[in-house]
Parts: sequence; C-alpha cells; structure tokens
Amino acid sequence: MRNPNGYGNISKLSGKRRKPFRVRVTTGWELDEDKGKLKQLYKPIGYFKTRPEAMLALAEYNKNPHAIEISTITFAEVFQKWSAQKFNDKTSKSTLNGYNAAYNYSVELYDMKFVEIKKPHMQSVIDQCERGHGTLKKIKVLFNQLFKYALETDIVTKDYSKFVDIGKNESESTRRPFTAEEIKVLFENVDRMDFIDTVLILIYTGLRIGELLLIETANVDIVNRTMRGGLKTEAGKNRVIPINKKILPFIEKRQKEGNKYLIVNHENAQMKYWNYKDEKWSKIMEQLELEHLPHDCRHTFATLMDNAGANKVSIKRIMGHASSDITDKVYTHKDIEELKKAVDLI
Repeated sequence: MRNPNGYGNISKLSGKRRKPFRVRVTTGWELDEDKGKLKQLYKPIGYFKTRPEAMLALAEYNKNPHAIEISTITFAEVFQKWSAQKFNDKTSKSTLNGYNAAYNYSVELYDMKFVEIKKPHMQSVIDQCERGHGTLKKIKVLFNQLFKYALETDIVTKDYSKFVDIGKNESESTRRPFTAEEIKVLFENVDRMDFIDTVLILIYTGLRIGELLLIETANVDIVNRTMRGGLKTEAGKNRVIPINKKILPFIEKRQKEGNKYLIVNHENAQMKYWNYKDEKWSKIMEQLELEHLPHDCRHTFATLMDNAGANKVSIKRIMGHASSDITDKVYTHKDIEELKKAVDLI
C-alpha cells in the first residue's frame, strides 16, 4: 500500500547492515538545474532492523513530527534556542555575561539529551562549582529558565530544576582541610574498605571528583608518574597531573584492572558523580567517623602544598587555575619534573 504524499518513505539499503531499513521524510524541494526538474530534500528519521519497526517509527513520527527533535535535542541546543528568544540588542552586557558564565560552568551537561536531565545531573554541576553563592544562584537561575522554556515548548513535562539545592549563603567558608591525623586514618584503612584509595588520590592530586571520574587509563603514565585530564577552564582542561609517590600504588593497581576509566562502578563502566558521592563517599565518611565534603580534598591539597613551600606557579598549574604566570599549555620535560618535585613535597 502506497503512503500518502508527504507521509515519508521506507527503503532497504544494500549490503550487510545491522539496521538496513531507512526511514526518511520530505523536508522540501529544490531545482535540479541539470535536469530542470524539482528534487525532493529528505531528512532521515532513523535506521531499523526490520520493516515493521521502521513502519512503526514512521507512523509515530507523523503523529507528532516534532517528537524526534524533542527526544534528541541536547542541553547545549536548548540553551542556543532559548538564548535566541531571550536576548536582543537591548540586553545588558552584564546580564548576557552572567548567563553565559553560568552556561560555561555546566559543560558536563552540554551533550546530554535534555529530556534525560534530572536533578542529580544539575546538582553535580552545583556541587563541583568552586565559586561563591552568587555564582551558584546564577547557575540555578539558568537551569530554571531553560526548564521553563522546555516546558513551554513541550520538550519536557516536569521541571527538575526546582529541586536543585544551592545551600545557604554563608559568608564564611565551610571548606575544611583533612588533618594529618585524618589522612593517617585513611591510609590505615585503605585495604579494609573499597574506594578509600580514591579519597587519598583526590587529596594528593588536587583533582575534583568529576575530573578524577573522567580520567582514562590510557592517559595514565605510571613510569613517568603523570596523568592527563581536567575540566572547567582552559587552564584546567587536559592538564598534566603529577602522581605523588604515596598514591602511585593505588593508581597502578586500578590501571592494571584494564578498564577504560581509572575509577569505575560495579559494572566496570564510568562512575557518575552522584553515585560516587552517595554510594562511596558518604559511606566512607560514616564508617571512619569523619565529617568532610568531597571538595575538602582539593582544599587539603592546596593547603598541604602551600605549607610545604611548593612553587606557587606549580600549584596553580597542577590544580588547573588560570594565571598570568602561565603563558601556555605546552609542557616541557623540565616543567613536568618541576611539577613532580613540587607534589612530592607533601
């Protein structure tokens, strides 16, 4: 039976393919100047294993032609569409900069399908942000605005941004470094409880949790005692992280497990921030009777390095802080040796 005009079509592609049935719809027409005839322009909807699956997909598409885009549109694309509607030539520079800054802190959400973004994903951005309460508030406002737009355009049916918690605005920092005695307790229990090694790795590298969870084993060089990774700023991305001798055995042991990522979940797949924080970090703190937040590890690293008299530029470079003292991101052999020398002071 022939489909009505404009309905779309299904075709079976040649060759050995896992999904040979292509579904596509007409998006317009253009003149073929060589033949002097109009030519259809197509947009592929998807590829399927069987013709019945393809027919079902085409029927679903025709019920709601916008559903395909809605199901695949990313956080970054929603931000672009919302921005085009929100801003104009009368928008103040400070307003524009504020929203763009909040967006820049949300880099881990860029490629996620918007319909899959829930409270834990946004909370991860908030929890890992090192800025003050004012910045956290701007990030949450951005999330609120994007979900409002998504609701209005039928991309989502529920606003999860309202559940994001940015905490109270406390002028005094709540970050507290681990004491020497607490670090000793961690070392003493590292073989008795899973994932205590990751707390020590965080303390002795200055990495954020999100950065550590993205380190791939291929980017770990045990012989030269370095890793590559990092997020957030240009200075922080893809930086060299020297491995302190105290944590080298932990990292080497995890690398030998042969997984893609250095830190993995029970399925040997990439571990997500909220899984680590809720399932690992919280249990470790409870069992060892410690009261610390994950970011205290990074604060501890900075404190230890400063107390040991480490070179200020080296500290900034290891932690991924932007600095006028760092003119480029090219690491020479001498640079790397200096970083290892600095980190071995603690």
